[in-house]
Amino acid sequence: MQNSITLKVLQLKAKKQLYTLLSGNNLSKLHGDGYDFAELREYQIGDDIRKINWTITAKLGKPYIKELHANRELSVVVCAMMDGSLYFGEGNEKQKRLTEIATILAYASQYNSDLFTGISYHANSTYATPPTKQIYHIEEFSKKIYSESVLGTSLDYSSSIRDMFKRIHKPSFIFIIGDFLEEIDLSLLAQKHEVVAIIIRDRVEESPHRLGEVSLHSPKSNMRLDTYFGKRSIDRYIARLKEHDKRLHQHFLSYNIRSTKIYTHEEILPKLISLF
Repeated sequence: MQNSITLKVLQLKAKKQLYTLLSGNNLSKLHGDGYDFAELREYQIGDDIRKINWTITAKLGKPYIKELHANRELSVVVCAMMDGSLYFGEGNEKQKRLTEIATILAYASQYNSDLFTGISYHANSTYATPPTKQIYHIEEFSKKIYSESVLGTSLDYSSSIRDMFKRIHKPSFIFIIGDFLEEIDLSLLAQKHEVVAIIIRDRVEESPHRLGEVSLHSPKSNMRLDTYFGKRSIDRYIARLKEHDKRLHQHFLSYNIRSTKIYTHEEILPKLISLF
C-alpha cells in the first residue's frame, strides 16, 4: 500500500513539472514528408528527384531541393534499462529517479500529442506499451518500472539494444535511461533514430567513502566479498570508473547522441531542459 501511495505522489509531481518542460513545443524537428517548410538547398547526388522544386530550379538555373519538417506528430520512445546496479543507496533512490524521469518524459509526449512508447528491459522480461496517447498506458509503464524487482539481476545490454532496433520501425526520438555502468553500444539505434542518453548516478558511486574491513555484496549477482576498502581501493575504483565514463562520452560524440547525467539528489527538470 505504501509503495502505491509513493508512486502516485511521484506521478503527480511529474505531471506538475511537465508544464514547465518544453512549454508545448515538440521534442525535436525531424526532416521527412510533411507540410512545414524546413530549408531550401542545392540538389546533391542521391537526393530524391521528386523533392526538386522546379519553380526555384528554373529561376536559379540549378536544381534545388525543398526540405519539409516531418509531420508534427512524433514517435517518442522512453526506454528504461534495469538491473541490480540500480539498487544502490538508501530507499532505492536510483530506481525512483529513473521512474520519475521516465514519467515526466511520457507525460510531456502525451501533452504534445505525440505517440509515446514505453519499454523497460529487465533480466527476465521485457515490458512495452503500444504506441499510445492514453494516460492509462503511461501510468501503467510508470508503475511497472517503479515496482520492478532488480536486486540480484543482470541485464544483457547488447541483446536489449538489438531487440529495441527490431521493435521500433518508425524514425523516433528515443530516450534511454539507466546508470550506464556497463559497456553499451548505441550506434545501431543512432543510425535510424535520434537518441538521447540519460545517466542516473548516486554521488557515492563516484566518490565512495573509506569503509575499512567490510563485506561487499554484488547487487547484480548477490556474490559476497570480504575485503578492506581503503584509500588504495577507492583510488583504483575511481580511476576505472573515470576511464569507463570517458569511453562512454566518446561513444556518444561519435554517433551524435545527446546525453546528461542526473544525480539522485539533483532537480530533474533543469537537466532535462538543458538537453533541448
